[in-house]
Amino acid sequence: MKTLVTIREYAQLTTKSVEPSLDMAQVSASAFDWLCKLSASFNRSGATLLQVEGRQSLKWDSYVGVLETPCGTRLEILPKHFEQGDCVKQGRALLRKMIQAALSLKPRQVSVTGLELFDAPLTEWVMEQFLSELDLLVKRGVRFDYQRVEEEQRFLRGQLNVVAQMRQPPGRQHHFQIRHDVFLSNRAENRLLKLALEQVAKTTQDAANWRLANELRTLLTEVPSSRHVEVDLRVWSRDRLMAHYQAVKPWCELILNQQMPIAVAGLAQGLSMLFPMEKLFERYVETRLRSQLLPDAKLKPQAASQHLCQDSVGKMFRLKPDLLIDTPEQRWILDTKWKRLQASQRDKNYQLSQSDLYQLFAYGHKYRREAEVPKLVLIYPCWAGLPASLPAFDFGAGVSLWVLPFDLSKDRIVDADIAMIPLRTVS
Repeated sequence: MKTLVTIREYAQLTTKSVEPSLDMAQVSASAFDWLCKLSASFNRSGATLLQVEGRQSLKWDSYVGVLETPCGTRLEILPKHFEQGDCVKQGRALLRKMIQAALSLKPRQVSVTGLELFDAPLTEWVMEQFLSELDLLVKRGVRFDYQRVEEEQRFLRGQLNVVAQMRQPPGRQHHFQIRHDVFLSNRAENRLLKLALEQVAKTTQDAANWRLANELRTLLTEVPSSRHVEVDLRVWSRDRLMAHYQAVKPWCELILNQQMPIAVAGLAQGLSMLFPMEKLFERYVETRLRSQLLPDAKLKPQAASQHLCQDSVGKMFRLKPDLLIDTPEQRWILDTKWKRLQASQRDKNYQLSQSDLYQLFAYGHKYRREAEVPKLVLIYPCWAGLPASLPAFDFGAGVSLWVLPFDLSKDRIVDADIAMIPLRTVS
């Protein structure tokens, strides 16, 4: 029996009996030990999944998504963004929306209402979308292909393999070495879909998803599952005859952990997907700004043309601002930060990190275009503590920095006009 535990970023996990909430939850001892081992593997790769606080408590870090332990505990981690109303429902909707934009997914939803009514963990929503696309693909027709088969038979079929036939040992001349083509559904795309389908059928706890998954398994009985996922993905065809396969591909990759910023495939039997919230927010802001910029503005993510310094050997410490916006007259340098600022805490520097301001100062110096002074912008999530922009920060020599909130409900930067960011006006 699987146990669903729903928390949000920076929540406490403990083996002691506690009143469950989004910020505190109890897990089994086996799940606790497994999470400690998983955290150690993340630490070795330079990432922090959670912090161990004593022998009975863990503090989750800034990762969101779903993680399933071998003992059957399914951990759902939501963004820490809402404080009022149904935070679980709102958190799930926000996470789905951000993943759609960040990974350029196109969910098969008939309306916004349909999306809101599907209040289930992230994995069930992903599996529902995959099954919906796969069902449509099967109805349109699975792509077959000719495959060359070389075998020994008692009859002639296709072409005789003369060289192999001449090498037949005495007493087997009546067996024919032949080559022929067979029209099969055993191709890379179908093998990947079958593997993802098998995983969904074993993992889903939603009755509708389970029923549809098993119906599709029956229809794809003759297709073998992929044994080499990365190899099969590389040969996924993009020609016009495979156009109806393109809609299901991103969902298939998502399930097979091939499109994840962080993947923990192979560590558990269930479907696990984790996203670093910092990267997810960065990618989400990028996709929304790209659709809102004026025609003459160009957006470049992760620019990496400049370095902090150099010595006699070469350049050192590459500088990579999250976003660069260029127009013929002006340049904007933007960095996104998934952190809650407090506009009322001027005595605590609004909870700003001094290193973030140093970072933007370096960007402004190194990414300057000739004599032009770039505009520097730090973007944080909009919430009750940061409903509007902070006062501009003067770096001297005409260089200023603006701290602007990004409204995740309206998908726009609040007070973008004070930094003169070239966005279309809201109608």
